Amino acid sequence: MASVCRVGSTVGRSLAKYRNPILLSLRRQSSVSYAQSLAGAPETHLTALDNGLRVASEETGHATCTVGLWIGAGSRYESEKNNGAGFFLEHMAFKGTKKHPQTALEQEVESMGAHLSAYTSREHTAYYMKTLAKDLPKAVELLSEVVQHCSLNEADVEQQRAVVLRELEEVEGNLQEVCLDLLHATAFQGTPLSYSVLGPSSNARTLSRQDLVEYLGSHYKAPRMVLSAAGGVNHEELVGLAKTHFSGLSFEYEGDAIPVLSPCRFTGSEIRMRDDAMPLAHVAIAVEGASVGSPDIVPLMVANSIIGSYDIKSGGGKNMSSRLAAMAAEENFCESFQAFHSSYSDTGLMGMYFVTDMHHIEDMMHWSQNAWMNMCTTVTDSDVARGKKSLKASLVAQLNGTTPICDDIGRHVLNYGRRVPLAEWDARINAVTPKMVRDVCSKYIYDKCPAVAAVGPVEQLPDYNRTRASMYWLRF
Repeated sequence: MASVCRVGSTVGRSLAKYRNPILLSLRRQSSVSYAQSLAGAPETHLTALDNGLRVASEETGHATCTVGLWIGAGSRYESEKNNGAGFFLEHMAFKGTKKHPQTALEQEVESMGAHLSAYTSREHTAYYMKTLAKDLPKAVELLSEVVQHCSLNEADVEQQRAVVLRELEEVEGNLQEVCLDLLHATAFQGTPLSYSVLGPSSNARTLSRQDLVEYLGSHYKAPRMVLSAAGGVNHEELVGLAKTHFSGLSFEYEGDAIPVLSPCRFTGSEIRMRDDAMPLAHVAIAVEGASVGSPDIVPLMVANSIIGSYDIKSGGGKNMSSRLAAMAAEENFCESFQAFHSSYSDTGLMGMYFVTDMHHIEDMMHWSQNAWMNMCTTVTDSDVARGKKSLKASLVAQLNGTTPICDDIGRHVLNYGRRVPLAEWDARINAVTPKMVRDVCSKYIYDKCPAVAAVGPVEQLPDYNRTRASMYWLRF
């Protein structure tokens, strides 16, 4: 789960929808092939400053842009004692800086007609601003203030403590997030990946200003940051702005104590939160998946596209291309389901999440595992062709705007050291064959111990040992 905070502007909300240059290329030039359109996508420029900060941008010629700082820090970098510090800091970012008190900061953002936002995930933190291209210099200045000179006075810390506690109460109503947090807690038990992004309420009540200062000093270092921008931006101008505002950013650690991520061990296990008063059960089952840099990631993404997703509110019914979705619709097995793959720097979770009534939990567990076994054994050429087309379409569609493009650039540079272009993703997807899907899925799924998390009326959830055995015998 990733948290998001934002400061908005009514002027900013009236800005026109940003258009994806790739989609526009496909629309306006019908004679140009899909591959040619991808190859003609704007280039991502990357520059490293002397202190290790990386500057990356994609110029699309828009009158608007999104610029932000992506930082290699999140709940995985926290301890049991300070879990939630990153999320707390995200809230403090909007309480003003040493140069701009809260009111002045809000007025600056409003006067630009901009949006200032932030989010925290398990491995990344981002602060970004969506604004007019002509206001890029001011946006970078404000972002540098927010990240480097957050005021962190005691009164604001106490005020935000109450806000964080309210958000913790609210998130308990989002049962998908609760279920997936529980899944991480059991799958990566005893390791930092088990920590939730928001942290426990006990930490929210006890985190001090000094804890936040220490977290900043330990993780907000130049080599772990990327200044990313997309839209109407000039790369050389952006590099100049980065040198002006971020050259003084520290790249040294006190006593050379560079934080090193400890390996995160996956544990096949189960966690249940039974509440028979709830109308529906929320269940997630997952195996250990591929890391962001693994060559297996693309075949697994194709496999998930083949399995697909379903929501009872959507059309299609039994005519849906996904066999599991068609069965769920025809037999009324569930309200919704989705295949997912959460990738981290050295591991991942490949799983299924579904919502159903108490009488169909066993059915959905059986057919979800059956869908996995089909990926290991009987996936066909037509299945893979369909999955590849679906995956390509989703990769292009999700970059429809300067903000998702900017986010993509920031995360890619942190994960891979570069922006992986869509043309390269396209080539890797094209290289996937049915045999590759079967082999890779067998490697990750067949005879593996799954992690299971369930919330609600889950009395009918099969015994874990039976679920574990199904990962073997359903193949035959």
